Parts: sequence; structure tokens; C-alpha cells
Amino acid sequence: MRTLVIIPTYNEKENINSIIDLVFQVIPTLEILVVDDNSPDGTGQIVASRALTDNRIHLIQRSGKLGLGTAYVAGFNYAVQNAFDIVFEMDADFSHDPHEIPNFIATLENADVVVGSRYSSKSTQVVNWPLKRLVLSYSANIYTRLITGMPVHDATGGFNCFRCDVLRQIALDEIHSNGYAFQIEIKFRAWRKHFRLKEIPIVFVDRRNGISKMNKSIVTEAAWMVCLLKLKSLFGNL
Repeated sequence: MRTLVIIPTYNEKENINSIIDLVFQVIPTLEILVVDDNSPDGTGQIVASRALTDNRIHLIQRSGKLGLGTAYVAGFNYAVQNAFDIVFEMDADFSHDPHEIPNFIATLENADVVVGSRYSSKSTQVVNWPLKRLVLSYSANIYTRLITGMPVHDATGGFNCFRCDVLRQIALDEIHSNGYAFQIEIKFRAWRKHFRLKEIPIVFVDRRNGISKMNKSIVTEAAWMVCLLKLKSLFGNL
């Protein structure tokens, strides 16, 4: 099964080489696509240099900071166009442990989408987050589950795995959300098309280096996107 790990980046030069090395250490036959938003710190150039001598590494270099959601849409389209079988979403900052990748792939045998969940067990699996951030994230997921009815405990999480057939059947070009909202929307669209979603517990660790991209606009977008998705589904627009 040809597998692609999509890693969106913006100013991740402190992490990018290490995360690429660790992914290949876990499964050497994986391929990695970095979608870089023209990072001022030169992240894209680092990846481009490595790609010259390693055909497992691919790069989409974009013109500017266009957002997480559109980065993943670009990556998903790349995966579809290049006949991959399995596609991962993963952060560059070591919040997501590459050692979990084999667990995702094993779970995918009986699922179409595998969600790495911080909240599916009795205790939250989050390390080094401020309490305010943890409460916001946990509450956002309860809110999402109540409004949409989607049986996923961690709809906002960004460590996910898809069969590429799922992405082929979702109207990717209709997705314009970013951040948490994007993660909710892609899962909701898959669920509405009756694909099998399964959660596996992961431990989420706050980033090692660099600065979080979280801001108020990301939270606000996610809040109204949940209601919009519900309305669209009621009127048959998804």
C-alpha cells in the first residue's frame, strides 16, 4: 500500500529534518509531502534540498501563508493524482508521534478513516498544554459532537489517516476552512458519505520548538463551521 504522510509547514526549520528522519525510521518505505507556505525561515529550501537526493520526499512550495486547510487540500489532491493508497495528516512539531503510524495502518484494515484521538479514553492524553487550551479543545469537541451528531470524540485533532478512496469521493475543492474547522469538516464529510471512522488513542505533546499558530480567528471559524455543516447536511448540500 503506497502511503503518503502530508506535513504542512510554516517556519518549522527547527523541526523539519528531525521529523522527516523519524518518519523514515519508523517505516522506511513511506513517502512524505511537505506543503510549505513560503516559510521565511527557509523550511521549504531545506526540504527542496533533501528532495534532490531522496525520491521519498516531495514538496509543494506555495506563494505565502495560505492556511492549514488549503495546505491539506493541496496535499490530498496530490495524493489522488499520484495514485497513493493511504494518506496521513501530521504536524511537523512532534505533537504527533510517528511511532503511532503502524497502529493507524493496522486499524485501517477495518476502517476508512482513522482518527488519532486525545479524548477517546477515560483520561485526556495531552501533555504540556496550558489548562485553558485543554479546556477549550475538549469543550470544542463536545460542542461539535452535540451539534453534528458525528460519533467522534476528537473531531479537531490533526493526526489522521485516510484511505485515498475517501478523498476521491469528497468534493475537496469545496472545502475552504482552515485550522480546527478544516479538521472537523473533512471528518464530517467522510462520515456523511457513510465511510467508517474509527478512533485510536494517541498522546498529544505540545510542540518542541517554534510558535503555535493558534489564534482567536481559528477558534471562531470552527465554532460557526460546526453549525454551517449541520445546516448544509439538513438541506442535502453535502
